Amino acid sequence: MGKKTPLYEAHLSAGAKIVDFAGWLMPIHYGSQLDEHHWVRTGAGMFDVSHMTVVDLKGDRTREFLRALLANDVDRLTTPGKALYSCMLRQDGGILDDLIVYGMAADWYRMVVNAATREKDLAWMRTQAQPYGIDITERTDLAMIAVQGPAARGKVHAILGARAGALPDLKPFNALALNTWFIARTGYTGEDGYEIILPAIDAVDFWQQLRNADVHPCGLGARDTLRLEAGMNLYGTDMDESLTPLDCGLAWTVAFTPEDRQFIGRDALEALKQSGLRHRFVGLILEERGVLRGHQKVFIDGKEVGITTSGTFSPTLKQAIAMARLSVLDGHHCAVEIRGKLLPARIVKPVFVRNGKSCVDA
Repeated sequence: MGKKTPLYEAHLSAGAKIVDFAGWLMPIHYGSQLDEHHWVRTGAGMFDVSHMTVVDLKGDRTREFLRALLANDVDRLTTPGKALYSCMLRQDGGILDDLIVYGMAADWYRMVVNAATREKDLAWMRTQAQPYGIDITERTDLAMIAVQGPAARGKVHAILGARAGALPDLKPFNALALNTWFIARTGYTGEDGYEIILPAIDAVDFWQQLRNADVHPCGLGARDTLRLEAGMNLYGTDMDESLTPLDCGLAWTVAFTPEDRQFIGRDALEALKQSGLRHRFVGLILEERGVLRGHQKVFIDGKEVGITTSGTFSPTLKQAIAMARLSVLDGHHCAVEIRGKLLPARIVKPVFVRNGKSCVDA
């Protein structure tokens, strides 16, 4: 039997179709994945993401530890509440997980990691943290709700009322602790909004207040099409332990300066840079009718050059899109093998939609 979030019964009462996801019983949709996608792009939708793992790291040497643990540099978190996206690597540069870390105080950082990698992430962090004498606490007492879309922030402000305080002035990729609530202006949809970490006992009431404010429940299906349109990688699909950030379009998340910061995996990435990149990470738009999915072969001039990592039909663009990893990048056109046929596709930057608008040329 899968694990249940505090909102499980609320999902059932809303007519959700429940599936197993990383050992959790989660809603895939509430009737129409397509409608849920458009609600987020045009108004406001909410996602139960309480299956994600929230970890608090505390101690005088926490910053020092994270500078060694993560490929990105937490020294970039110069103001309280600032967020940083990073990969956590093995010594050989393989990606253990991608995550967000928030620098809340000199001795307190909050991290959110993926549900499917929870056990290995915690084990790795605790092993690496032993010389630093810090406390690593998984916050199983919390729930997490993402409210996303152009109307999302206004809806949350109206519900919180006077309690919102400085929330309207919160900048993107920053977080604010409001007593026992933690509100971050982050997301996984390509739209503005908040990811709200709150006590589990408060989750059902807040979820209902959001529903009463015309914020629509959305499932994992819409979350996937939204993140793919936004060009956001999914762990286990677009990246894994066999790949480095340099293979997955995530070189921008690796801080090679200052040169004396010795993070885990640095030597392997430096060697890869010297030998030349193995892959190019790109976006694809299918130019004929068809369905793009992960693990489809990609060809240029009749030669197999790579594979799609994830794909879908874009409800916003009304075209099939995918992300792909190629060993050769020559020109702006390729072909994808779909059911034994090679269908033409256009190679673009792997960001298709942001803030409800197309990011690719017509």
